[in-house]
Amino acid sequence: MAKNSELNKRLSSVLELWGERITSVVGTMWAAIAFTVLAIISLPAALVTGDPVIIVAWVAQTFLQLVLLPIIMVGQNVQSRKTERRDNETHAAVMAAHRETREILAELRAVSEKRAK
Repeated sequence: MAKNSELNKRLSSVLELWGERITSVVGTMWAAIAFTVLAIISLPAALVTGDPVIIVAWVAQTFLQLVLLPIIMVGQNVQSRKTERRDNETHAAVMAAHRETREILAELRAVSEKRAK
């Protein structure tokens, strides 16, 4: 039973690594460009049919799904970086205010102690 658990952990680790690498590659504008070129290759065949259903299917199933996925992933990465940057700036501001508050409290304590004497 322990061997099976260890094997599952290793397999999960490998699959997570693959998933991370594939996501890193697919979530780029280079992937979006490559997918656009790939999708456009089949556009003439869809247009030649003249069938609106096939043309709409090409747009929806081929172009939108293939091209928008990496673009959305890039957008999410950009938004994530902006959020992280904003969170770091907020944290720095809060910590600076906290230090200032501690200094003010220390000064108030010192003044209070002088008056008490």
